[in-house]
Amino acid sequence: MTAASVRPVAIKIDDDIKFRIKRLAEARQRTSHWLMREAITQYVDREEKRENFRQDTINPWEAYRANGLHVTAEQADDWLAKLEQGIETEPPECQV
Repeated sequence: MTAASVRPVAIKIDDDIKFRIKRLAEARQRTSHWLMREAITQYVDREEKRENFRQDTINPWEAYRANGLHVTAEQADDWLAKLEQGIETEPPECQV
């Protein structure tokens, strides 16, 4: 992150949270600013992963609803069992 890309942002927090952040920052030998930035970064990273996972489930569902292509549970189980045994095999063909 370059210094030019850093912009101050104000947030409103209650006195209790402010005190807890200050106490934790002192215990970690960090500044309150560092602690809040770290917390926000971790939150954003986690929520982006959750959203990507959500999209990874929505997109195939929408594709299935549009075209009806699918594999049966039995076909998927057979394919996964082969992979588990170390047998390289192509995934089953989708069907309507």
